[in-house]
Parts: sequence; C-alpha cells; structure tokens
Amino acid sequence: MLDLPLNSLGLPKPPSETRVVVAMSGGVDSSVVAAMLKDEGYDVVGVTLQLYDHGAALAKKGACCAGRDIHDARRVAETMGFPHYVLDYENTFREAVIEEFADAYLAGATPVPCIRCNERVKFKDLLATARDLEADCMATGHYIQRKMGDTGAELHCAADANRDQSYFLFSTTPEQLDYLRFPLGHLHSKAETRALAAKYGLPVADKPDSQDICFVPNGNYAAVIEKLRPGAAEPGEIVDLEGRVLGQHRGVIHYTIGQRKGLGIGGLGDPVYVVRLDPDLRRVVVGPKESLSTRIVPVREVNWLGDAPLDSQAEWHVNVKVRSTRPPRPAVIRPISATEAEVELLNPEDGVSAGQACVFYAPEGSRILGGGWIWRGR
Repeated sequence: MLDLPLNSLGLPKPPSETRVVVAMSGGVDSSVVAAMLKDEGYDVVGVTLQLYDHGAALAKKGACCAGRDIHDARRVAETMGFPHYVLDYENTFREAVIEEFADAYLAGATPVPCIRCNERVKFKDLLATARDLEADCMATGHYIQRKMGDTGAELHCAADANRDQSYFLFSTTPEQLDYLRFPLGHLHSKAETRALAAKYGLPVADKPDSQDICFVPNGNYAAVIEKLRPGAAEPGEIVDLEGRVLGQHRGVIHYTIGQRKGLGIGGLGDPVYVVRLDPDLRRVVVGPKESLSTRIVPVREVNWLGDAPLDSQAEWHVNVKVRSTRPPRPAVIRPISATEAEVELLNPEDGVSAGQACVFYAPEGSRILGGGWIWRGR
C-alpha cells in the first residue's frame, strides 16, 4: 500500500476503491464537493442531516439543512448518480446545540452555535456515521485547507480570505483532521465554485448562500430564546457604570455587548454602548465607547493544534481573532493548563464578549493553531 501513488485526497489507493462520505447541506459548496469527487471516480456517499423540524423548515429560506435543502441535496445525488441518505439528528442537535445556545444567551453571553454544531454534531456524530459506512474519509464544503506538515495534518486558512471559515472550525481535533478533507479550500473565489456547479449541471448552481443560523429565522435571536425559555424576556433597568438608572429595557436577551442603537435612552449627550449584561439583576450596563476596550481575554476548552503541547512553554506569540468578522491581531497566549489560558491582546479590542471564540493563528503564514471559548465578560 505504501508504494501506491496518493490520490487527490492523499490516500494510497485508486479513487474507485476510495469511499468518501460527503456532508451535504443542500447548498452549492457541499454539492460541488460531492459532484467533483464523483467525477474523479471516487465511491461517493452523500449524507444530509435533518437538524430541526422538517415541516417548519420547508418554508424557511436562507438557512442550511432545511426541508428544501434536503430535497436539493437529494436532487444533486440523483443528477450525479451516487447514493444519498438523510439522518434524523433533531434530538442530538437540540441537546448539543440549541439548548446551550438558549442557556448561554440567558446567562448574558453571545454564543456561536455554528461552531458547536461542527464540533458536536457534524465532526463527531456524522463523522462516526462515516466510519460506520466504512468510508476512508469524510469531505465537506467548508472553505478551509488541510495540509500535511512535519508532525501530521495541519489546518490552514482558505485561499480566499473572504470565504475563510477558520473561525468556525478551530475546535477540529487532530484525530478529526486526519479523517476530514476540504476540497474547496484552495479555490480563490466563490465564482469558481459556482462555475464548477454549472459545469456539472447541478440544480443548485445559482442557489443563494445561506446567511442565518439555521434555527434562527431572520436573525431574531430573542424570539427563539423566548420560545425555548418562556418568560425569559423579563424587563429590567438600564444603568451606567456607577449603577445609576438611565431607563428600562424589555429583557436582557434583546441586547449584545457593543450595541449602541435601540437602547431607548437618548438625551445623554455622548453615545453610550452596552458594556456588560447582568442577567441575575436583569440589568443592562452601558458606558462610553472606551469602556468597551479589552486587553485580557480568558479562554477555556482550548483546542490546541500546535506541534508542541500548549502548556509546554510559558508564552506563545500568535495572532488571534475574537470575532469572525475581524482580522487576526497580535497577541500573547499564557497557558494556565492544557485547556485553559489567558490571552493578552497587544492592541485592545472593543466588544469582546463571553460566549464568543478566540481563535489562534500562526504569526506568519496561514496555519490555524486552535482556539478557545471566551468565558468571562470584561
């Protein structure tokens, strides 16, 4: 086996003898991955997860894994001639992702459920299903790159910085990375992906990208929380940093760190921003923009992807992202244990919030070194 040339997925066997499970959301990205691998001669099996109520999902637009998307994934499989399965993961998804999302919001955090979905559902349960199907690897439509380094598989940013999804995949473990493949990570634009979809005659070639979190219609987080936790939106006080009452709010769940608009407390002169949420006292704390500035970021549940253990040295000089939409900035990681650390931002950032991820990048090059969860507010 070792003498055989590696195929395009880095495995020492012909494509026809290589089974690949493709995680298919019904969107253009994962559809192209499946079509491309089938066209190369691989033994492709498409799998789509039903993550929440199918009936309610049928009319839902702009999100992945809805009823229409399951139908689209099936049509792609029929077009390209490979088997396709739909797995009911509703209970798993609710327990592993939605319930924590609701609890985190009620605790004043700003969670990122897409990361938890990758970590706890797609790259855990679905990956186990791929192994049960005797697949040699599992492929997804994520824009990220897997490259071989001196000590094994490494995670690298996508070639197209505008499509890079590294922030949402930092918790991918080395063991998972050995088994995963990301065939779109080297492409330089979404136009290339759509051109491939057109080349293969896929029915989703012109399908719009998903924008929302799949179970949050129109980005209305508060409405979802109120449905999951009746009575959660209890009114309370808006106070300044000294505790002076400035007004009333309609529920802490309607506010996020850094929010400026919609506070309903005009006439204060200089603009104020939400700097802290105190759900226990049902208080929204506001202050001037400079009070949002954060230098020290505590993280836990760290997934470290460096060559040496995280706690093998006192400091790591890296770049970090504290939100998906921000570029990486210089920082120093000071490990507390193998899974907990303090991150010092060399240039303070505004709006750092508990519940968000802090993702680590090599100071030079495109490698992702892992990341952790911001667990305390300011």
